[in-house]
Amino acid sequence: MESVKQGSACVGLRSGSFCVLGALKRSVSELSWHQKKILEIDDHICMGIAGLTADARSLAKYMRNECLNHKYVYGSPIPPHELMNDLADKHQRTTQTYVRRPFGVGLLVASIDPRTGTPRLYQTCPSGNLLEFYASAIGARSQSARTYLEKHYESFATSSKDELIVHALQALVGCVTGDDELTKENASIAYVGKDDTYVLLEGDALQPYLDRLEVRANARGDDNDEEIAPVAEGDVPPPAAAAADVAADEEKEEGPQDMET
Repeated sequence: MESVKQGSACVGLRSGSFCVLGALKRSVSELSWHQKKILEIDDHICMGIAGLTADARSLAKYMRNECLNHKYVYGSPIPPHELMNDLADKHQRTTQTYVRRPFGVGLLVASIDPRTGTPRLYQTCPSGNLLEFYASAIGARSQSARTYLEKHYESFATSSKDELIVHALQALVGCVTGDDELTKENASIAYVGKDDTYVLLEGDALQPYLDRLEVRANARGDDNDEEIAPVAEGDVPPPAAAAADVAADEEKEEGPQDMET
């Protein structure tokens, strides 16, 4: 579980027609390229990872073999829930044996049910737990992403593909470390849709969505900069004048009382 918390952040969200994954890519040094954090499993299934990349590749190989076996035997794509149940069992078996250690990786799996065309988003952890979400985030600094998703998840059901991608990027902004920024080099987006197969957006293909995110942030900043117009100096008396007015009012109130006594 600790390896999942230390891994780079990954977010997932779904609407009525699409399921989108977003991930931050890390580079070991300035001389190395960024590691891939989103892997294709089948035309209708992809996964984002947080944790040990080597373990994720091993699980991806297992999932791809299961997809091929099901397609060979039944002649149709595997339903996502069947694959995820088998994957959760594989996770859990490693916690009951001394032969090998548990998998040190958490997965967000985006998929489309080939029978109903319904988007599905699943999350697994090294303990073998399997959960289905409307939106979720895992990895380092993912709490800020979860907070953002919790505030906006009710609008995801009717959102378009482009809106979901912008939401995913906005959630990733809070997960970036230090003074770094979200760029086309360290971010990646993947989606599957009811009528669309797996698509991966990286590099120049992702730049238009980052530009839209920047425009959105600038517009929000302009709204926050607008302040209430200050009150004119003539409308507010100085403290000394206000004190004199109060004293005069008190004398007027005391005057009639002295005359009655």
